[in-house]
Amino acid sequence: MSPPTFGFLLDIDGVLVRGHRVIPAALKAFRRLVNAQGQLRVPVVFVTNAGNILQHCKAQELSALLGFKVEPDQVILSHSPMKLFSQYHGKRMLVSGQGPLVENAQELGFKNVVSVDELRVAFPVLDMVDLQRRPKTTPLPRNGFPTIEGVLLLGEPVRWETSLQLIIDVLLSNGNPGTGVATAPYPHLPVLASNMDLLWMAEARMPRFGHGTFLLCLETIYRKVTGRELQYKGLMGKPSILTYQYAEELIRQQAERRGWAAPIQRLYAVGDNPMSDVYGANLFHQYLQMAKREGAEELRASGLWKQRPSAAQSCASILVCTGVYSPTALGSTEPVQGGEEPPFHGHRDFGFSPGLMEASHVVNDVDEAVQLVLHKEGWAL
Repeated sequence: MSPPTFGFLLDIDGVLVRGHRVIPAALKAFRRLVNAQGQLRVPVVFVTNAGNILQHCKAQELSALLGFKVEPDQVILSHSPMKLFSQYHGKRMLVSGQGPLVENAQELGFKNVVSVDELRVAFPVLDMVDLQRRPKTTPLPRNGFPTIEGVLLLGEPVRWETSLQLIIDVLLSNGNPGTGVATAPYPHLPVLASNMDLLWMAEARMPRFGHGTFLLCLETIYRKVTGRELQYKGLMGKPSILTYQYAEELIRQQAERRGWAAPIQRLYAVGDNPMSDVYGANLFHQYLQMAKREGAEELRASGLWKQRPSAAQSCASILVCTGVYSPTALGSTEPVQGGEEPPFHGHRDFGFSPGLMEASHVVNDVDEAVQLVLHKEGWAL
């Protein structure tokens, strides 16, 4: 068999697993993709918008579920491209989310982080929604707490009211939430965010709120309070082009390690969410076509991406029906009654472009997706 010239970008939730349960089609798919020696026949990167877990832990989790060794550098979490934002790695950053927050931030390169919980302990009078957590006496003012210089939003937190309040406090006070301010600074402190998914699919029959819902709340509160738009210095995770550039680089490195000399020219992105998976893959495909016509140098994402020129020529989007997307579900990409457009579930900063939400292929599950690709590429099933 000649070396592969194509690779897979696989979503996880709703494609390979639902909550903690592996989707049976995923096991069938990997029986086709893994050889007798337990090695992948083609390069595969797992691209998830999850982020409340460490990269190596996610790789171990996938290995146990799928029955073959998944390496940490085959997994891209929603915040993985934050490694490229080195200009913020030395700043004191407030970090929001759950799970191993500080460890994740440190793995990304951030050297000086403070969690929302640590900030709440330092300034207990800021968190007032939960009556049980309000201080019973008025604490002394806190002096000497170092100024916060930016905000990292790594994933949905547990106590939304606390995180929303304290993040807004930090932005309005220019990083000094223990002080009062007459006028909110604008532009505000830098904000980096990952995972824009409004909804995601777990064991429940209906989609659950994702970090995109939290971001929507934060943006709406900031605009209502200040009359201005919350601005991001970086938005990562699908559908951002930066995430797909990062994924392509990992695909290339994986092929090199395996000794596959032929460039990986065709990428197949399999996902269950039209707004993140399909939109992102189609946006990256559009980028690749522009890069071929105009030269990639003009298209670098804010000068962050310093990889060699892209070898990929295309990125096909394959939509499965085992997760968020259902051909008959409310909010799917099908027009609603009366011919109206479906509701736009994407992030504010990604304009609604109906064409980008149309998948190259729609299949039942990931096994059908793998069969489709192997057939197109002339590979044995």
